[in-house]
Amino acid sequence: MRQLLVVVAARPNFVKVAPVLAAFAGDPSVRCHVLHTGQHYDWAMSGAFLEQLAFPAPAFELGIGSGSHAEQTAAVMVGVERILKAGSFDAILVPGDVNSTMAAALAAAKLSVPVIHLESGLRSGDWSMPEEVNRVVTDRVSDLLLCHCDEAIVNLVAEGIARERIVMVGNTMIDSLLSLLPDARASGALKRYGLAPRGYVLVTLHRPALVDHPGDLHDVIEVLAGVASTLPVVFPLHPRTRARLQPKSASLLDELCVLEPLEYFEFVDLEAAARLVVTDSGGVQEETSVLGVPCITYRTSTERPVTVALGTNRLVGTDPGRLRMACVEELDHAGGSHRPAGIPLWDGHAGERAAAAISAFLRAGAPLSCALSPADGLT
Repeated sequence: MRQLLVVVAARPNFVKVAPVLAAFAGDPSVRCHVLHTGQHYDWAMSGAFLEQLAFPAPAFELGIGSGSHAEQTAAVMVGVERILKAGSFDAILVPGDVNSTMAAALAAAKLSVPVIHLESGLRSGDWSMPEEVNRVVTDRVSDLLLCHCDEAIVNLVAEGIARERIVMVGNTMIDSLLSLLPDARASGALKRYGLAPRGYVLVTLHRPALVDHPGDLHDVIEVLAGVASTLPVVFPLHPRTRARLQPKSASLLDELCVLEPLEYFEFVDLEAAARLVVTDSGGVQEETSVLGVPCITYRTSTERPVTVALGTNRLVGTDPGRLRMACVEELDHAGGSHRPAGIPLWDGHAGERAAAAISAFLRAGAPLSCALSPADGLT
């Protein structure tokens, strides 16, 4: 039996990995061991969410918590190295582009443990984004690269990655979205918050490039307060965003419907019924494209251009004036919804394809195992 170490760290990782773990549940040839780094450690953003996903209990927990990029990366590398040395793993699976993803991939590569990257090949071209650095570094040390769109394959080949190491599997995050959507719609979130379907704008903003600059964040909140004069603006406030608010910005929040961070079911329920979504999140761009909900992305670049080309996403940059204009245009659009996009292989079966590709890799590749003496074990 092959042993696969699966690393998760933040909420999007759980959503992406869950369908792969579910597919492996019926495969006696591969045993998955989940390692939760604890990069996101708040219960509402992690523990309760795992229960809703029916996510298996982690075999290992690092509990690294918050810290600088260097602190998080170093802590994960040390922890993952220790776990790899204590066990006998045939490969490590890392999803997405958070600090833990890159750190775990580097630790494994230095121990000659094959690296499998789920959601490989995404590129924004913006090196000021920490996630862009994480993606590129992870892909460079990966042995099997699992992609969710054709553009990702083009990016990897252009960077010199051998085509035989790349497999198109589709978007596993959409598997989770589609499977949990009925339960999400039954969560009662709309009624609980007094909202009507297509009767509000949903906002998520949390990226450092925006919220770490108080003036820029204030400008956006000022625009949102103006939008709220037309339609209620629902703003689940990320802890990072709340911590960066200045008094003049906080006063404008009285014009908005500010909520605490939402658990996954509630968020998807509000997302699916929104008239418009304003975000700086990558995953939300994908979810809204499948749900057929108009989305405005307040960023200068996106690593998910397929959501603009085939989905419902609109990239407006970081000019508050353009954001205001885009909101007005979208809210003036008759009907307030778009037809769900037909993005190839975003069909609810990506987890099965990913598991099949990983199984084939483990069988054919005869990867090295990291098996050391008990003296090298965990302390």
